[in-house]
Amino acid sequence: MTKSPTTLFLARHGQTAWHAENRYAGVSDVALTDEGRRQAEQLAQWASRHRIDAIWTSTLTRAIETAEPVCWTLGLVPGREPDLRECDFGTVEGRTLAEFAAEDPERAEAFRADPVINAFPGAEDPRVAAARGTTALRRIADGHPGQRVLVVAHNTLLRLVLCELLSIPLGAYRRVFPQLRNAAVSEVRLGEEGGALLSLNVPCAPDVSP
Repeated sequence: MTKSPTTLFLARHGQTAWHAENRYAGVSDVALTDEGRRQAEQLAQWASRHRIDAIWTSTLTRAIETAEPVCWTLGLVPGREPDLRECDFGTVEGRTLAEFAAEDPERAEAFRADPVINAFPGAEDPRVAAARGTTALRRIADGHPGQRVLVVAHNTLLRLVLCELLSIPLGAYRRVFPQLRNAAVSEVRLGEEGGALLSLNVPCAPDVSP
């Protein structure tokens, strides 16, 4: 029996102090700033205007905190998915790309040219991250056929997953998807025939009438 496709609303977590400074926060468990909490409230307001049947988050605090106002607003209990965690950025955790470039300009330039083949020293292989994140989304979709699910996760992980789902070369993820904004929503339809991107980086601010 063919399952109905699932609509996934992919949201990046709210701002943290490291993200405000463009520092890489991968497996580091960095909490939200006041601005990040405000963005989480905006995501809850967005969710109140759109039918959401279920909520899933990564196991990192910044994703869980971003989803909390949505859960309170909708009365839903979130699922936790470890495979939605952010990539481990190795020696660049907590640092900016500019700082890394000042220390090792050749490796920084190689990363800019192809961030998959030339991942940061000690970092998780982006191909592994893309595979685990995509598998996690497929598990979630399989568990919610025909439903609308909000997934709160992370910038690099989600960009890699979008490339995987849409058959875009992983090495192009920084060019094709320069950034997923904090608490913005991207809509994906995921079914047995694959994935389709319906919208990207839509702000959660209240709808404005023309």
